[in-house]
Amino acid sequence: MGDNKNFILFAVLSLGILLGYQTLYLGPKDAERQRYEQQQSELQQDTIQPLDVAPAGAAPQGAPIETPNSPAYIDAGRVTIDTPELSGSISLRGARLDDLLLKNHKETSDKGSPDVRLLTQFGEARAYFASFGWTAKGKQEGFVPGAGTAWTSDASVLAPDQPVTLSWTNPENITFRMHISIDDQFMFSVEQLVENNSSEFIEVAPYGNISRNGKPDTQSLYILHEGAIGVFDGELQEIDYGDLEDDGDFQSGAAKAWLGITDKFWMTVLIPDQNAVLSQSQITRRVSNGEVFRVNYVQNWNPVPAGGLHTSTSHLFAGAKIVGTIETYAETLRIDKFDLTIDWGWFWFLTKPIFATVHYLYEATGNFGVAILLMTVILKLFLFPLANKSYVSMAHMKRAQPKIKKLQERYPDDKAKMQQEMMALYKEEKINPMAGCLPLIPQMFIFFSLYKVLYVTIEMRHQPFIGWITDLSVADPLTPVNLFGLLPFDPPSLIAVGVLPILMGISMWLQQKMTPQTSMDPTQQKIMGMLPLIFTFVMAQFSAGLVLYWTWNNVLTIGQQWLIMRRENARNPE
Repeated sequence: MGDNKNFILFAVLSLGILLGYQTLYLGPKDAERQRYEQQQSELQQDTIQPLDVAPAGAAPQGAPIETPNSPAYIDAGRVTIDTPELSGSISLRGARLDDLLLKNHKETSDKGSPDVRLLTQFGEARAYFASFGWTAKGKQEGFVPGAGTAWTSDASVLAPDQPVTLSWTNPENITFRMHISIDDQFMFSVEQLVENNSSEFIEVAPYGNISRNGKPDTQSLYILHEGAIGVFDGELQEIDYGDLEDDGDFQSGAAKAWLGITDKFWMTVLIPDQNAVLSQSQITRRVSNGEVFRVNYVQNWNPVPAGGLHTSTSHLFAGAKIVGTIETYAETLRIDKFDLTIDWGWFWFLTKPIFATVHYLYEATGNFGVAILLMTVILKLFLFPLANKSYVSMAHMKRAQPKIKKLQERYPDDKAKMQQEMMALYKEEKINPMAGCLPLIPQMFIFFSLYKVLYVTIEMRHQPFIGWITDLSVADPLTPVNLFGLLPFDPPSLIAVGVLPILMGISMWLQQKMTPQTSMDPTQQKIMGMLPLIFTFVMAQFSAGLVLYWTWNNVLTIGQQWLIMRRENARNPE
């Protein structure tokens, strides 16, 4: 097969798979299944429900569920959160972290765009919050703090190096405290203390909970996981919202775990005390006037004798999925496989080093677009031996085109003889028909890996390149369809072809012209001739960073082909 066909096959397969990602898996499910309607009654409970009372010495069964109730809606004051990265507050009613904004991340790249809101107050339609608490063995409602408990605080502001302590004492004179601190990034530390000032022996089990009302708007792409995530005794679990709808709740009896809810760029993750033994972890979906998704864990029973004290320290990550920050937390807090909260995919052995190189080049140049251009040059140098062999064979093929044409004219009806003579000619002219395939395989993996990096990492979100390209993570916005913005309308995305995709199409057309043409019927020639135009429209929907890579790669390839063909004295046949 000729090099032109090899390239076309590579390009069609690559774009076909990528388009499949965005079409076959795009959008929410068509019909809302109601498999768990019978569980509506769980949402009508008044307080956090204690775990089922287990026989003496047994571990807690099930997980605590926090649900709305009348007292929980009454304002009891708030503790302000103020850090270099976060702003918001903690509700003293229920000790809920239910108000959190990301100071350094905006909803859009437009000037004046509001901060990204991660957590939303309890009681609102799209409530999204985290909480910590206890359950007590054999005790009635009101013995441990719940959703309606009004806590007291020793400070009004939570900031780095400025922790707060929330306190509540039950009628039996048992005091529950939460000592909450935060670093200058996104990690909350929650030390839960039970001080037993009564005369009786008690057993308590600390828990953590994240609750999210309503299914968020997601990309619903196979290339990216959004939904529940966790590592349970070393095993990664990624559970989409649709999985909970189709397959039901997830439960794990793993002794060690962390779990949470991840979006494309943000996440909230519970990290239990790494020295404690968990009784159970749950990821659930409930339906009652809307969906509620929860992730929670509960520790094993812990004895607290009269006059005794029990402490347990857990963490909550709530913020942006910045690669360096995630990796630092994984190392310093020894969180098993915490780096997998960033969806590096099957080709992690390519996506991770590609990201690391691009990020290093960004830090050196200050521009992610320039970093992508330099990364493309590095990849070209890395693949040079394979590409050089391919282009030399291509040059020989081009030089031999007149001879090939004569063979086709000499044996128009004897395919076997023509093939025999063609192979002899290939040997004489040092042409390897398969050489054109050699650089295509690694290029395909690199293309997918770079696509993954550009799509899932927050570092390139809202990053400009030059001029009109103010965000490399989205499609090129400048299009001739509306005269580059002079006409006051936004064309449909299907025809809104940007400048970069147009340049990519031109470069693809030039590359096609430099590639030796094999014999084909007129229909095949027309289809191949139209591919640059088709790809221009297809690539217009992809991120500007990816199109920039493809275009610059084409330009470098054209230059490399031209030099090799000139060196090999291969000119266009007459």
